[in-house]
This record gives sequence, structure tokens and C-alpha cells, in this order.
Amino acid sequence: MKKLTTLAFAALIALTLSMPAWSQSTTGANNQKKTETKKDAKEDKKAKKQAAKQKKQASKDNKKDAKGK
Repeated sequence: MKKLTTLAFAALIALTLSMPAWSQSTTGANNQKKTETKKDAKEDKKAKKQAAKQKKQASKDNKKDAKGK
């Protein structure tokens, strides 16, 4: 009986000490990937907006040049 109690107690201690490691590794990997995806999407959006702005500015410049000639 003493061996069984010791074994159960050891299993309980091992399980208790393992819990933080399991939760930390799972959450960290998922969060980092989601964050990177959000950053990539944000950068793409920013790049598209800037490209549209440059295109619009170029169009205005061309119109000014055409009027001036």
C-alpha cells in the first residue's frame, strides 16, 4: 500500500510541475504566428496605400505638365 501511495503522490507532483510547460509552449507558438500574420497584413495594406498615393501624385504631375506645354 505504501508503494502505491508513493507512486500516486509522485505522479501528482510530476503532473503539477508539467502543467505550466504544456500551457506555455502551446500558447506562445500560436500567438507569435498570429502576430506575424497581422503585421504582414498591415504592411501590405500600408504599401498598397502608398502606391495608390504615388500613382495619384504622378497623375496630377502629368496633368500639370500637359497644361504647361
